[in-house]
Amino acid sequence: MSKYDVVVIGAGPAGYVAAIRAAQHGKKVACIDSWKNYDGSKAFGGTCLNAGCIPSKALLESSELYERARHEFDTHGIKVGDVGLDLGTMQKRRAGIVKQFTGGITALFKANGVQGMFGKGRMLGPGKVEYTPDDGNSEILETEHIVLASGSTPIELPNIPFDEKHIVDSWRALEFDSVPPTLGVIGGGVIGLELGSVWSRLGAEVTVLEALDDFLALADQQIAKDAMRQFKKQGLKFKLGARVNAGKVSDGKVKLSYQDKKGEHQLEVDKVIVAVGRRPYTDGLLADGTGVKLDQRGFIEVDDECRTGVSNVWAIGDCVRGPMLAHKGSEEGIMVADLIAGEVAELNYNVIPSVIYTAPEVAWVGKTEEELKKAGVRYKVGTFNFGANGRAKAMEQATGVAKVLAAQADDEILGVHIVGPLAGELIQECVLAMEFSASAEDIQRTIHAHPTLSEAIHEAALAVDKMAIHAINK
Repeated sequence: MSKYDVVVIGAGPAGYVAAIRAAQHGKKVACIDSWKNYDGSKAFGGTCLNAGCIPSKALLESSELYERARHEFDTHGIKVGDVGLDLGTMQKRRAGIVKQFTGGITALFKANGVQGMFGKGRMLGPGKVEYTPDDGNSEILETEHIVLASGSTPIELPNIPFDEKHIVDSWRALEFDSVPPTLGVIGGGVIGLELGSVWSRLGAEVTVLEALDDFLALADQQIAKDAMRQFKKQGLKFKLGARVNAGKVSDGKVKLSYQDKKGEHQLEVDKVIVAVGRRPYTDGLLADGTGVKLDQRGFIEVDDECRTGVSNVWAIGDCVRGPMLAHKGSEEGIMVADLIAGEVAELNYNVIPSVIYTAPEVAWVGKTEEELKKAGVRYKVGTFNFGANGRAKAMEQATGVAKVLAAQADDEILGVHIVGPLAGELIQECVLAMEFSASAEDIQRTIHAHPTLSEAIHEAALAVDKMAIHAINK
């Protein structure tokens, strides 16, 4: 029986970070992961590195450059002639980036003394984990602490099952070897918009079917409406309030049936991406009688410190409550490893940023205007259009808006919402400000370099008190 201080089950962005941090505290750590690629190869990094965050951003970057070369370079006085698409090379680049980063985790494990293990991990009870390698017999790992970080998996619609060719999940959608002439995307959230953007830029006619009546319902609706206008200009088609009832493959096409307020409709496309969300992946994770509880949706129940209620058993990342975001899981991993080491640690769940890596990008943190109205909170609002930002204009990306919400009583920043160039980078200033309970005036009186995109945040903060310099205050 092998003995460890900490055994982590799952090597995604929550699990591998927890393992490394625990090892940095001098703990003897094992990290078990069962990820396999379609070719049978094994890799650490979970969905994020292998089939989510990293490969999707690689394709987003490549497809945006292709789009700009075709439609924008002339504006800059750059003559490139006929622009062609080599999807094979684009996909090879994506795969290479993934391999580099997943291999990097193996190197980090080795450098920090983490024992990385490929295979199945199953909690038998407090202090005991069953490890089953793919090509060997099971063994029992004895440990003081267990960290459950099993991640999540795409939700499959029962009436539209995946066939891995015509009807696919987000992973398969990253690996198309040709551009589908027509593409249906079921789900207008982060994943659906990013993947829809990729294939639209590369030439597909994309229709997004969203069951909710509101576009990006979790985002500030002023920002969501602005984003939708930009996406429509790019050629994406949207059907809101559209509930897909059935889908079947016939003669190499997918025939979808969906219903909205106007009745029943049909849509025929070459391929369909189902992006209706993800569910916690806890299949086979827990033996009977462990004491670890799952809620009605299958999430592992934890408190604010990610304790399961079973002594020295923790759970982090997508398999617990909260947004399914890699950075949220990673910070939970750090917090738990610090707590295991006896240090003081906490995570502020009120300031977790969200980013959609489309063009323009969409990012937000904190409360939306709709949430503040519903809660009866008195607030001030300031906005600034990127059309008046010199750097955005120089980049030929002068679309979108930055929006700052601050409390009427004490000026504390309650939320920031951005649609515009590099919004995912700009939001971090606001996350840091909110972490320290900064006011709008704090940003107003902070020097921002000129010309930069960050000046849009500065001006939006000034607009909160109707003092914007480069916009007409209303």
